[in-house]
Order: sequence, then structure tokens, then C-alpha cells
Amino acid sequence: MPNGAELFVQAIAQLGIDRIFTLVGDHLNEVLSVAARSGIHIVDMRHESGVTHAADAWARIHRKPALSLVTGGPGHTNSLTGIATANLAGSPLIAVSGSRPSTLAHRQAFQDIDQVGMARPVVKWAAELPCASEIPFYLARAYAVANSGRKGAVHLTIPVDLFRGPAGVPPDPGGRGQGPGSEAQRSGGVPPDSGGRGQGYGLGAAELRAAVEMLRAAERPVVIAGSGIWWSGAEAALRQFIERTSLPLYTMTMARGTVSDEHPLAMGYADPALNYAVHTAFSEADLFLVIGKRIDYRLALGGARLFPPEARFIQIDIHAEELGLNHRLDVAICADARAALAALTETAGPQPWAPGPWLERLRGLRRDWEAKLESAGAGTNAGLGGRPAGAGAQAAGEEMHPAGFFRELRAALPRDVLYSWDGGDFAHWGRAMLPAREAGGWLRLGPLGTIGASLPNGLALQLAHPGRPVVVITGDGALGFYIAEMDSAVRHNLPILLIVGNDAGWGLERELQSSANPGAPTVACELQSARYDLIMKGFGGEGETIERLEQVRPAVERAFASGAPYCLNVKVRGVRSPFTEWQIAGKKK
Repeated sequence: MPNGAELFVQAIAQLGIDRIFTLVGDHLNEVLSVAARSGIHIVDMRHESGVTHAADAWARIHRKPALSLVTGGPGHTNSLTGIATANLAGSPLIAVSGSRPSTLAHRQAFQDIDQVGMARPVVKWAAELPCASEIPFYLARAYAVANSGRKGAVHLTIPVDLFRGPAGVPPDPGGRGQGPGSEAQRSGGVPPDSGGRGQGYGLGAAELRAAVEMLRAAERPVVIAGSGIWWSGAEAALRQFIERTSLPLYTMTMARGTVSDEHPLAMGYADPALNYAVHTAFSEADLFLVIGKRIDYRLALGGARLFPPEARFIQIDIHAEELGLNHRLDVAICADARAALAALTETAGPQPWAPGPWLERLRGLRRDWEAKLESAGAGTNAGLGGRPAGAGAQAAGEEMHPAGFFRELRAALPRDVLYSWDGGDFAHWGRAMLPAREAGGWLRLGPLGTIGASLPNGLALQLAHPGRPVVVITGDGALGFYIAEMDSAVRHNLPILLIVGNDAGWGLERELQSSANPGAPTVACELQSARYDLIMKGFGGEGETIERLEQVRPAVERAFASGAPYCLNVKVRGVRSPFTEWQIAGKKK
């Protein structure tokens, strides 16, 4: 008879999970040993939140549930930030924590805390297992819940004695004893690998006709695509739809790169804080089609700051509760993005629609915005504007302007580069300036805004794409949260290029404080200008500090040639990014 650890490993293997993200602890020793002997890949990290971030990233990259495994007590509490991040981002994370023996619950045992109660507000579902024989059922249930509808995180607490003792027989089979790999257990009625793709339960003919008629009649339509495109596997369907209808496309979140920014119908970021062309474009638009994207803070909560009150709205979302949230709708379609786009394309007719003058208007706005970004980098602390486009000279003794750095970086990077992003002002310059060319190659934090997560996210991205160039872009403040994951990069032979924008401070907060209280000293915003490249070297990686624009391209070449995790410690001056300028402008209204 197998013990609980063996049953756990058998169950996850039959669910198609071949990798565990973890940080070792006494509650886990038995199950980790069994997993390693069984050929499960063990990815051990240095902080439990780094564990859950990396597992979250793995789930996002592969569009199916991933597993994190941490010890109980402080291991569990440490993991909660990553769990909450995954859940708000709609990422199917199965977060498992060990705990004190089940026989010692509520008896003041070591690390006896209500782990399920802590997790419940930030997950779709949470439970503590009652006995070892129920492990397959609970794992299958967790998989199904995480992967259904709007995906999200789930949590299981498994007491240590359940791993160590014999599994026994379930006390109430009720169909649960049919085996961990059965279709019913794996999916709860939803094919486990589809993630709900192809569902068209809201695709009424009347709604489809109404949407297409509105789109055809509109003079200035705009398509906004969000993460639902990625999760439903709708990249091809989205491209076919815009090419059939000649509609302009703006993308954000996990939709970045699902249609390359270089496509003639792609207009770049839908985020008004990173693409100022959006301000004019959206203010002039008469119809918005929002697909797989919540109308949330990234879209100004649907308010008049971004959307004209008279514009018409069509929204497509797999989750009915999102439809009409923050903005009235003219047509609401509750459906999977891929199915909805395929149906809209068919309804639009077999012939491509003729492009109108609106497209050229938007292309002109985009060119103007890109020219403004290219001109950023004067010898003052001004954010946008300054030297003419192409004038990248850096005065003697002057620290690099972030825009100048990203211009050089863009020229140095290969076209197949994959990005993991976080950080404040420094990274926002890069997000505004670098193109998204590939689906799944633009990892961000999600609605929780968990700065620091780009490093563990980047490790998962490199694990998923061995041999591909992976660039992690962060700031010196954000790096501090998970800096020890440099060690994980080295131990797991993950040759990421870690770019740290070093302006010796919490740059975004510094700018917000300076704007709110001109002339007053900033508070709690200053950091030391540390040698982050030497920290990477201390862990066994490589790195260097660069201070001049002419150093950027050779440094990037050395980094990729090294075959090792490589840290570029980039000395830049603090400059308000477009994102921060947008935030400041909003606070003044």
C-alpha cells in the first residue's frame, strides 16, 4: 500500500504535472524524496514567495495549472503574496503547503495556524485534507477549480502525517476512489488541457449580428485585447479577425505579443500610461470592442479620462461578472475569446473589410508618440522631450537617461528575446519603448503589482524556453525582494540576462513625493548605489556595471556569450517615466 507521499506523486503525474516549485522544509521531506525518485523535476528556490511566483509564471507560460509546494507556518505565510498575485492575474496555480500533524490541530502545536483561513480570501478555493486516501480527489478538484472559467489560484494544506503514513481507503468513495487520473477527477467535467477553450455558451446569433453591424457602421472603432486572448489560445483567431475586419488593435497584459507590435494593424500598448497615443485615439473613437480584458484601473475604470461618454461598447469575457463592470455595454458576449473571435470573423463575411482613414490617423498618432520617446534623454531631468530623435549623446559625467539606455538595448537584443518585467520608473521606460513580438514572451506582474517578481518569473521563463534569450528587467528597489533568487538561477543553470536599473532609490515614489511636495525632501526613497553585478558574481554568475551608452551593446553581447546568469548593473539617473507622468496628472485632477 502506498503512503501519502507516493499517492501525491502518482496523482500529480496523472494530472500531467511534471514539475514542483518548492523550498525544502520538514513537512515536505518525504514527498520531495518520492518525487525526485519518480522523475518529477524539482525546482528549489530561496524564498517561498519566489516559489509561488515561479510556479505562477510556469502556469501562465504553459496555460495550464502548475504546482508549488512549501512547508507550513512561515513557509505558508511567505507564499501568500505569490498566491494572491497568481489569483488576481487569473493564473491556475495549485499552491500546496505542509503543516503540523493532523492529530495536533488546535492544540498549540509548533506552527499550528489556520493556513486555509489565511489563504481563502486570495484564492478560488482552499481546503485542508482530512486523510491521505483523499489526496487524489483533492488534487483533482484543485486542478479543475484552478483551470475552469476565469482561472485562478487554489490552496491545499496537507498535514505532514498524511504524507508519511499509509494511504488507506477513502472513508466515503462516492466516485472518489476511481483513481487520480480519471477524466472525472482531472477535469470535473471540463477537459483538463482545454482550459475551457472553445466554449461558446454566450454566442447568440443576435449578439453576434449586433456586434458585427456596430463594428461595420463605426467610423472610428478600436479593439482592446487582454489576457483572455492568451488563456484561450486565441492568437490566430485574433489575427484573423482584425485582418478580416481591418480593425486597429491595442493589446495589454498577457495579450502583448499575441499579435506582434510590428503587424500593420497593431497600434501597441492599450495602457494609456505607457502609450500616450492612446489618449487621443481613444478620445476620438466611437466604438470599443474589449476582448478578454477587465475594464479596470489599467483602463481608467472605464471613466471619461479615457473613454468618451458617447462611444459605444462591446465586451467579450468568459466571466459574466466582468461584463459591464465600470462601463455600460451596448453588446455583452459571455464566451471564451477564441470561440467568440472565430464566430465574429465568420459573421463578418468572407471578404476583408476596406480600411478607412481612421487607420492612418492612428498610425500617425503612434509615429508621433514613438518619435517623442526617441527624443527623450536631454541633459536635464526632464522625462519626455529634449534632444532630437537619434541624438543619443551622453555628456561627460552625466548618468544615462533610461530612454537612451533602452534605445541601445533595443538595438542589441535578438529578435526572439523573451521579457520578464517589473520595477518602477526604469522598467516603465522599457515597456513603453521595446516591442512585443511574441505571444507568451512578455511576462508582467498582474493587478497586484508585486514588484520584485520579475526575477522568479524570469527563471520560469528560461526553464520553459531553454536556449532562448530571456531578459529580466527590474529596478534596484524591486530587486531587493527576491535578490537571493540569483542563487537559484546559478544552481539551475538558467542563463538569464538580469538588467537592474540603478538610480539609488525608489524612483517612482521619489517622483510622486517630489510632485506632491515640491522642494521638500523625499522620505524613505533613497538607497545605496550597490554593485548588484558583484552580488551575482558572489553566487557564481557573471556581471558588470555599465555607466555609458556606448557600453550597452558590447555588454549585452558579453552577457549572452557567457552562457551564465548575467547581471547588468545599469547606472541611470532618476527620470519620470511616461507612467509616472500619467499618475501625477491623474492625482492633480
